[in-house]
Amino acid sequence: MLGFVSIPVTAFEQNATLIWCETTGEAAWVDPGGSAGTLLNEAATRGLVLRQVLLTHGHLDHVGAARELADRAGIPIVGPAEADRFWLEQLPMQARMFGTEEVAAFLPDHWLRDGDRVLVGEQILDVYECPGHTPGHVVFHHAPSHLALVGDVLFAGSIGRSDFPRGNHADLLRSIVTKLWPLGAETRFIPGHGPMSTFGEERRHNPFVSDQAIAAQRG
Repeated sequence: MLGFVSIPVTAFEQNATLIWCETTGEAAWVDPGGSAGTLLNEAATRGLVLRQVLLTHGHLDHVGAARELADRAGIPIVGPAEADRFWLEQLPMQARMFGTEEVAAFLPDHWLRDGDRVLVGEQILDVYECPGHTPGHVVFHHAPSHLALVGDVLFAGSIGRSDFPRGNHADLLRSIVTKLWPLGAETRFIPGHGPMSTFGEERRHNPFVSDQAIAAQRG
């Protein structure tokens, strides 16, 4: 199965998540936003072998340590979708805007598309493009574990912002309803910030995308 642990990093308390195949010990960091040394030590302490960095989208708080971590571990960066190219190319501007240390622009070794699959050891993660927060945002889903890593698409009790450049509120809602809900009410998800929840819980109680809220928006 798939093991995981999340470590909040950066001033934004972003959930950098280490996932690993419990059979092979091969691992990946998802959205390493900062503290590359800490993240490398976490994997080493657990006796895991890092194979890749996975990115859900191109915002600084999710990718700030990706290049350093990948270079130090000698591993590729995979994702997000290519529509987020402009965010990665503008990382220096993002760093200046938020008053953080300079972060150099980079591009991943591989872009992802809807329907792709990513291997972590023997575990298969399905890739879903979920635009709205950013145009190239992707979500990773591990069906056997009923686990999804959703970045900033969905939170416990809330949804991602859509007022950034090329964000789109209607696209965000569509991504949640058409891509995430079909994965099952029992699916747990790790958001980019804050605590875990389940899709079922959010369909019942999330004020933005509960079944009742979506029905009201549709009239």
